[in-house]
Amino acid sequence: MIVITGATGNIGRSLVRRLHGHDPLAVVRRPIEDLGGPYTLADFEQPRTIGGLLSPGDRLFLNSGLWPGVVEAHRAVIDLAAEAGVAQIVAVSVRDAAPGAPLGMGMHGEIDEHLRKSGVPYAILQPTGFMQTLPRDVRDGTLYGAYGPAPVNYIDTRDLADVAAALLTAPVGPGREYLLTGPESLSHEAIAAEITGALGREVRYVNLSVAEMAAHLERQGVPEPFAGELARLQARTGDGSWAPVTTVVRELTGHAPRSWQDFLAGHRDAFA
Repeated sequence: MIVITGATGNIGRSLVRRLHGHDPLAVVRRPIEDLGGPYTLADFEQPRTIGGLLSPGDRLFLNSGLWPGVVEAHRAVIDLAAEAGVAQIVAVSVRDAAPGAPLGMGMHGEIDEHLRKSGVPYAILQPTGFMQTLPRDVRDGTLYGAYGPAPVNYIDTRDLADVAAALLTAPVGPGREYLLTGPESLSHEAIAAEITGALGREVRYVNLSVAEMAAHLERQGVPEPFAGELARLQARTGDGSWAPVTTVVRELTGHAPRSWQDFLAGHRDAFA
């Protein structure tokens, strides 16, 4: 059995569909329609509800949103998976994850470190930014950021699902991290131009200083200190370090990662 946590998110929903015929079991917090496969109720905030689903030889897809207790919850589920004798854990992390790094990179870094020491065969997926997050960032035809002019890489979450499906259905290999990228890195000004072309209406990118971006995020309801940390993180990912691309998606799935044109063609309505 392949147990899929985070099954109602963009990656999880796609993964459930891709694992049809491979005995998947989606984990959800509340009943849901049209998930595309069997599911059961469990909750990371009660880790044993997830651990109780696991048996020797199972595969576990480890993924969820971030919240203050995410590190402790994921560590507990990893320990329970080890006790159950699962064959593999495929976990979603992020590029540059490391203990002590800001925001989600630090949280994922702590989880990844625990997984490496668990004794369970693992695959840690380290993607760049998600294309699917951009529609919520475009407001009134404007995309604000503190990224500067350098290219930044984004990946379609459907490619993460494809990679996870390939790893979860192949023979288990040695523990490894996989740096996942989309096919090309663009400046945010160029990303705005791609969105403009797809929507047929202008979307512009406005670059702000870190202080200006932090103030903008606070006006959007993001509290301090997170607004400041997020603005600084944007500047960090916009320093060119998130521009290099890899061939991992093609190597594992047999297809190139989805392009900006592919993503925008299927997500026009999300920008409405």
